[in-house]
Amino acid sequence: MTLTPDLLKKIAANARLHLTEQELQDFLPQLQEILTTFEKLKEVNTENVKPSFQPIEVKDVFREDTPRPCLSSDEVFRNVKNKQGNYFKGPKAV
Repeated sequence: MTLTPDLLKKIAANARLHLTEQELQDFLPQLQEILTTFEKLKEVNTENVKPSFQPIEVKDVFREDTPRPCLSSDEVFRNVKNKQGNYFKGPKAV
């Protein structure tokens, strides 16, 4: 793909970049070199290669949600120092 100054101006405008003429002249050969390098990737044979979007396979780390019996109020408040009825009692907030 050949990158022209007009195409670079259009790309810069779409990206809302305000480039000076000097910046356009500086970036044009650099971006052309990048595009040429990416063109070489088309030559690589990827026929039997699975797509890889993550470097490490992503696995589900969650366990099954199975219902279990809840703790009773006595078990919950057994080691609590500050309680009032069936509530935790904390310091006053101003």
